[in-house]
Order: sequence, then structure tokens, then C-alpha cells
Amino acid sequence: MKKLNLFGLVLVVALATFSCKNTKEEKNPKNDKITENGVALTQKEMKQGSAIFFDRCAGCHGSSRKGATGPHLLPISPKGDNRPGTTVLGVAGIRAFIENGTPGGMPEWRGILSEQEIELMTRFLQVDPPIVPPFGMDKINKSWKLIVPVAERPTTPQHNRNIDNYFGVIMRDAGKVAIIDGDTKEKLVVLKTGFAVHILRTSASGRYIYSVGRDGKITMIDTYPKIPTIVAEVKGGFDARSVEVSKYKGYEDKYLVFGGYSPAQIVIFDAQTLEPLSVTPTAGNAVDGDKEYIKEARVASIVASHSNPVWICNIKERGVVDIVNYTDPKNPKITEIPAARFLHDGGFDSTGRYFLVAANASNEVVVIDVPNEKLVKIIPTGIKPHPGRGANIKNKLGNLWITSHLGENKLSFIKTNPGKGQWTVVKELKAPGIGGGELFVKSHPKSHHLWCDRTLNPDPKLNSVVDVFDTNTLKLVKTLPAPKGVDGRAVHFEYNKAGDEVWVSYFMGKKSAIVIYNDKTLKVKQIIQGDWVQNPTGKFNVYNTTHDIY
Repeated sequence: MKKLNLFGLVLVVALATFSCKNTKEEKNPKNDKITENGVALTQKEMKQGSAIFFDRCAGCHGSSRKGATGPHLLPISPKGDNRPGTTVLGVAGIRAFIENGTPGGMPEWRGILSEQEIELMTRFLQVDPPIVPPFGMDKINKSWKLIVPVAERPTTPQHNRNIDNYFGVIMRDAGKVAIIDGDTKEKLVVLKTGFAVHILRTSASGRYIYSVGRDGKITMIDTYPKIPTIVAEVKGGFDARSVEVSKYKGYEDKYLVFGGYSPAQIVIFDAQTLEPLSVTPTAGNAVDGDKEYIKEARVASIVASHSNPVWICNIKERGVVDIVNYTDPKNPKITEIPAARFLHDGGFDSTGRYFLVAANASNEVVVIDVPNEKLVKIIPTGIKPHPGRGANIKNKLGNLWITSHLGENKLSFIKTNPGKGQWTVVKELKAPGIGGGELFVKSHPKSHHLWCDRTLNPDPKLNSVVDVFDTNTLKLVKTLPAPKGVDGRAVHFEYNKAGDEVWVSYFMGKKSAIVIYNDKTLKVKQIIQGDWVQNPTGKFNVYNTTHDIY
């Protein structure tokens, strides 16, 4: 198991402590043993189990184990949930899922977790989950570090490089972000950012790169110095997946929003300094059924409108889309749009007016009219859609936005332009092989290709390849295996600014790499490897990220 950084360790200890205070238990004075549902763990094992769960499982199953993309992992099933509790599955059933994964997108953990860790998790998952402590404005302020004040930063770039074609590359497991010059393919710097960085976002000017990770830490990177450097840091919570900046005219580079997983909250910061400005909890009623009150209503994907001074924040467990107006960042106006559960990844259509987001537990995609702040359509697509930000293409069927799926081998093409078939799936495709596990699709306005991975498919022959389709014919052009000297799972695509290169990551293998393809010929142009390339995952081109090109 990887070691947690300080922030992760603090969370683990806090969760374990709160769990011990808030669950029914029997303690043995000699070894401080916790006994629940016929299962026993020591305090040390409880902390270790919490660390493994936070690291490996919380993203899909929730910090409180109530489920989201993945099912709940509670000892007793919640009311209305017909899936068995973990005590019903027992040690053998839990072990089978951990070791083998599922065709619906859960990876196999055999060979990643040790035998001791797997055995521990078969017991840990049969006791009540830890309770998440609060993380309010006082703690956020205490975590804030302004490393380089604005007055001490350069006013112009101190180099002749093309910042627009910089790539930020996440090394998730190492807690690092590499900045690479996309023109020369040179590594400019590798920065320690935070535990399990999830995404990078750029300021509206393209100058700053912001990272956020599974420890809730935001890191602000300035690209103007000769060597990109960290100028500010802050924590918005214990766990997070998303940040975004203000992009509306007149508000460029002014504000940054943080979406909290744990605790579930929206935090707004000054985008120049990361000074905290406001905290808004996202707890509330779910959109469906008996409209259960959801305390752990996590903030999933966030996008910034270019036509209005708002962010679109997706409240996962509640199934609500929040339109957050940032003109008054200390008292933000929030419009809630009921949609579907559980909201996850999404992106804009080609016009930038409509936002499409996967409600993966409902097997649907939700369409939001951003300027008018209203729900347009909820579209059935397939089992657990997972588009990333999706991909926009145009052909004889119209303007199409595409999502891939975790739970089945399917690409769904949704028509977005007015006319017959608008907001319906007008085409479906399958990649070679069976099962889902697709995480990302990608295209570019200057490309005639659509790229798709199979990262979480349990079959190594599928999770190590990428499939390339022709955007005009919608036929498979080629399946690309990992190049010689590279192994692991293929994940995430990013084009360069010109739209003629595609960067692909290979991770969870012995020879991880960033592989750069010529988009026209589909030939490998360059392979970036080295001791500093540690399980790369997401890659974000400054220009494309700033302008929402996908």
C-alpha cells in the first residue's frame, strides 16, 4: 500500500477516531479491539482499513460508504436498497469482489493490495463506517499558504516558451504534477502538489494551473517564471475531485471554486492568492424516491460558463445541478436544478451553451441550458456513463456529444443541434472485446478521430489498448496496443493546441509512460519515460483546458 501524505494521515486518524466514538462496539482493554457484527478489528487495523478505503475505494463508494458510482458498502442495506449488506456477503463474498473486480468497472485489486490488506478489508467493510469530521472556514484559513505574493510575481513571462502548449501531467500515486513543454517535449519541472491529484484546471488567462487531489489540497502553479513554481496552497476539505476558475468577461482570474467530497461543500477562493472567501454546505434532499436528506452530498464535476458569471457544480448523491453565481463570492447565489442521481463527469456541447453530465447510477445523461438555468432533457444512454468532459464532433448526423460507459461496451452519440433527433442518442458504437471499463473519450475540432480507452476493464488485453474511430464514418479505424517497452493500463487523452498530437498515459504497470501519437497517421511520435514518470494519469493542455476544447 502507498504511504499517505500528512493530510491523508490526519484524515485517516480523524476518521478512525470518530468511528470508534460513534459506532456500537466492545473493547478489549488489552488490545483495544473493536467488535461489530461478529467481526473484530484492533484500533490499529481500523486506522489501516480507513487508509486503504480512503485511498482506493472512497471515490466510487463514498467516504461514508453509502455508494455512488459503485454500490453501498454498509453492513446493513439502507432502507429501499435491495443490494445485500456486507455482512450478508461475508468474508468470502467481499474477497471475491476485491480480488476479481466486476465487468461494471471495478478493477481487480489482486496484485495491487497485499494478501494482508485484502484480508483486513474483508473485516473492515463489515463494521460501521467512520464519521467524517467538519472542515470549516477556520481550518481552511489555517491551511492557507501564500508562498509568493502577487506583488512579487513577474508581470510577463520570463522565457520564450509557448505557455499555451504546456501540458500539466498528473502522477497520481506520487502526489506530483509535471509541467512539460508540448513543443519541445522537455520536462520543465516536477512539483509536489498533494495526495492523489485528480484534475488540473487553468486560469482564464492561461497563466496559472491549479491542481486538486484526494487530500482536498489546492496547489496554484505559476507558468510565468522560467521554471513553473508553486505560489499558493490551501485545503478546502479532506477529499475533493474538482476546482474551476471564473471565466466570464470581467471576472477572468478573479475567483476559484472548490468542490468538496469530504466534507461535502462548495468553497470559493480568491484565484490570485487562494484566500478563502466563503463556504457553502451542499447537504439537502435527493431528487428521487422519498427525497431522502443527504448529508454526504459530494460535489463532482465543475465547469465554468464563458457566457455568464456562473459555475455549474454537480451535487452527486442528491442528483442536483447547482448554478453558482460568483458576482458576490462571499454570498454566492445558488440556483438548484433537480436532475438525476448520481451526477458525475460532464462537459459543454460545441456551442458552450449546454452542459451535459452523466448521472451514472441512473444510466442517463442530463442536459442543462446554462444561460437560462433550466433542465432541458434527461437522456437514457447505457450502464454507468463516464464521459470525462465528453467529446464534440460533427458529421452527417449533426453536432454530436459523446459519452463512454463504465458498465458496458458502448459509446453513445447525442445530437445537440436543433432539428429532428436533438437531445437523443442517434448512434451507438462498440469497441472490440466485451465488458465496459471505458473512462474517457476525446476528439478535437481539427481532428477526424475519436479516441477511447478501456482503463477499468478487468481484461489486461483490453485495458492496455486504445481504440480510434473515424468521426465521419463512425467506424473503428484502429486498435492501438501499448508500444514496445511500455505496459500498464491506458488512460486519458489530451490533444496539443494544434490538434495534431494525442498524448496517452500508461499507468499501473512496470514501464509506465506518456505516449505521444501523430493523430493523422496514428503512429507513435515519442515516448516519454524516466524515473520521474511515476504512473501518469490525467494530462491537461493549457490552451485546450482554458478554452474548453474537447
